[in-house]
Amino acid sequence: MTQHSRDTPQFYLTAPSPCPYLPGRHERKVFTHLVGDRAGDLNDLLTHGGFRRSQSIAYRPACDQCRACVSVRVVANEFRPSRNFRKVLARNADIVGEQRSAVPTSEQYSVFRAYLDARHRHGGMADMTVLDYAMMVEDSHVETRIIEYRKRGPDSGITGRGEELIAVALTDVLSDGLSMVYSFFDPSQVSRSMGTFMILDHIARARRQGLPYVYLGYWIEGSKKMDYKARFLPQQRLAPSGWLRIDAQGDMASEPQD
Repeated sequence: MTQHSRDTPQFYLTAPSPCPYLPGRHERKVFTHLVGDRAGDLNDLLTHGGFRRSQSIAYRPACDQCRACVSVRVVANEFRPSRNFRKVLARNADIVGEQRSAVPTSEQYSVFRAYLDARHRHGGMADMTVLDYAMMVEDSHVETRIIEYRKRGPDSGITGRGEELIAVALTDVLSDGLSMVYSFFDPSQVSRSMGTFMILDHIARARRQGLPYVYLGYWIEGSKKMDYKARFLPQQRLAPSGWLRIDAQGDMASEPQD
């Protein structure tokens, strides 16, 4: 790859394929490679424009006659947990999260494999091997972290580390927030609402780091798989006119946000 191609991103368009979220529709994506010294800056810029990262690829939907996928980011400093969210936090008071370098482990893959088998057996990631998982974690040219969530042990108050691994989040650190790339959890711990808990924890982490947003990826109105993202308020959703503030479910601000 030449230096010119590294500094000037080239964009490509995928062929149509069945939409995994809306039956009867097809999706297309525009994508580019995140490589070289400027990968972090490019990832920041593209995320602000509605792109998502997968390994060394940044992509966003480019579907014909469909704009259902909407980028969502939570306004971290203004977020106040609802009664249900406080229950989730209390339910997981025995969980400690540790931020680590993006290095895959066999322990992580064991939880990842159990999660796929229980929740996404027929999905596009169902056949991922341990090497595929390692690539998902390691193939990043931007600032990426792994956050491991473990049950507290007797020495956790001293060491800051837990014992049994319950959940994992792969997270990018942007100039203005945390972007949750992928997360998974032990399916036997479903009563903990770990997916919700990890988002709540990321909101708290963003606030401590002075970062204004937590990027949750795409929300699709009417998609049961995506409904949970609309509950984290206030949030901003990316529209053609810019990021629009949402203070209540079903509400849409009229003015774009900076």
